Amino acid sequence: MRYSFVTSLLAGASIVLGSPIEKRAEYAMGFNAPPGGDVTILNYALTLEYLERKFYQEGLANYTQAQFIEAGFPDPFYKNLKEIYYDEQTHVSFLSGALTAAKAQPVTEAKYSFPSTDVKSFVTLASVLEGVGVSAYLGAAQAIANKAYLTVAGSILTVESRHSSYIRASLAQSPFPKPFDTPLDFNQVFSLAAQFITGFAPNDPTISPPFKAFPALKLEASRYAYTAGSSPVTFSGAMKNGVKAGLITADTPVYAVFFSGLDTYYVKVRTTRGDAGDFKIDMIPKGAVGQVYVVLSTADGEAAKVSDANTLSGVGILEVVQ
Repeated sequence: MRYSFVTSLLAGASIVLGSPIEKRAEYAMGFNAPPGGDVTILNYALTLEYLERKFYQEGLANYTQAQFIEAGFPDPFYKNLKEIYYDEQTHVSFLSGALTAAKAQPVTEAKYSFPSTDVKSFVTLASVLEGVGVSAYLGAAQAIANKAYLTVAGSILTVESRHSSYIRASLAQSPFPKPFDTPLDFNQVFSLAAQFITGFAPNDPTISPPFKAFPALKLEASRYAYTAGSSPVTFSGAMKNGVKAGLITADTPVYAVFFSGLDTYYVKVRTTRGDAGDFKIDMIPKGAVGQVYVVLSTADGEAAKVSDANTLSGVGILEVVQ
């Protein structure tokens, strides 16, 4: 079965490829500055860097260079992963120092758990995390007030993008699938990060982020590579869960909203499998390629644009090829 990353924090049969498409830059979702402004954003970034640092620290401890070579990765790959780990460690130190210099309290490192079980799943998850990191910095940039912080965030963003391209290429994925990267807002990124967070330091006053995780969105695994313009996607139990939570009724029109680069695609879902309450689309939109994010929403792209307020569940991640 093809690995589908499920996030917890992951009516007609036809789908029109002419479904509404919009440029992400043309609307705001959750990109306004959060309470606490730049300090909150820096701590948000620090939390993500803690996550990445811990991920690489554990991976490099759990797997040897020989195991990476046995798994088909080139001899320098393990050494380059150490360089990536060093970068993440440096980002942690820098952000912590910036907060301290601003007389703000750096957030305490959370406890994390990662589902990788072997070298290949570790590298696959590394690719996902690096892609999310790029999307997180890109989305947060417009909410940063201090231009000095904006320059630092941009500098980290370009390095995270290099990490992402290098790891994607090692997996035989396109290192740059679209001309633009995909910005995600604070709640979207928090929903993705939260699935790996198992706990925070007790009584830590800095751990009350003004962000929320959306209800979980489970993507049914596919045996085949997801292909733009052809592959179906099933959202397991999504209708049943939405009705149970009181977010929708059985008759509420629901759309799968795909984010890819600066484009947003709306595809109306249909219900399948009766009591299981699954939602399904029959075709991923043609332009959605690379690391694609998806949420379920009541917005259709015309009468209403997708926003945190009308998001039902998400965020799911699919690796989509042309």
